[in-house]
Order: sequence, then structure tokens, then C-alpha cells
Amino acid sequence: MTRFDAATEDERLKLFADAAAAHRARSGDVMTVDVDPDSDDTEGGEVPPWIQLAGTELIMDCTDEELERLKSLLSEFPEFRIDELVSPEEAEGTNAVVTARSDANRVSGFVERAFREVYELNEEYQAWVTAI
Repeated sequence: MTRFDAATEDERLKLFADAAAAHRARSGDVMTVDVDPDSDDTEGGEVPPWIQLAGTELIMDCTDEELERLKSLLSEFPEFRIDELVSPEEAEGTNAVVTARSDANRVSGFVERAFREVYELNEEYQAWVTAI
């Protein structure tokens, strides 16, 4: 892998698929995709949305509204399912762990749609793969 950011849907899909494949091939601890703070128009707080892949698990933080949108998105990905929801008292929102038993391209498509539909980012958002 030679690039670590992308700002169009086609570029992001390729980036996410390449990163997921590299993560799995290297048996890495975690792959992290962060949204560039300058392209985060969600007004969701100080930290832009992020999604991590750890083996076959996708990990993401969600507000209550985002969690409902995540559940709706999962209805289109039958091979993905929520395995764990954690809502610490000292934090707002929920940490969702989604099992993603699928290939890198399907994981990539889910990550893209999660950023666009769960977090409601615009189509020109820039994403960075910050860990593989």
C-alpha cells in the first residue's frame, strides 16, 4: 500500500478494501479509518467519526440516532451482525462491535456506507487509514 487517504467514493472503496486486505494478511491488531477533521460536517463533537477493523470485527462509536441508522444499514448486509453494544455511564453514546464475516471488498462497501449513512457525511468527505 502506498497511499493512505482518499476523497472520492471510488478512491475510498479501493483504499478501504486494500487496507482491510493488508490488515488481514498481516494479522494486524487493528485497522483504523479516520475522517479528516476538515471534511467532518456532522457537528457530532470534537472527534470526527472513525471505524476500526479488528480481524472480523468492525468497531464504531454511535449516538442513539446513529445506532438506529446502523441497525437499518445492517439489514442490507446479512453477513454482518451486531455482537456487542457497550454504553458506559461516563460517555455519551454506544460502542458497537459488528461481526463482519466477509471479504475485503464487502467490508469496504460497508465502511463507506456507514460513513455516508450512519454518520451522514457528505459525498466528498476525506478519509485516512491511520493504522493497518
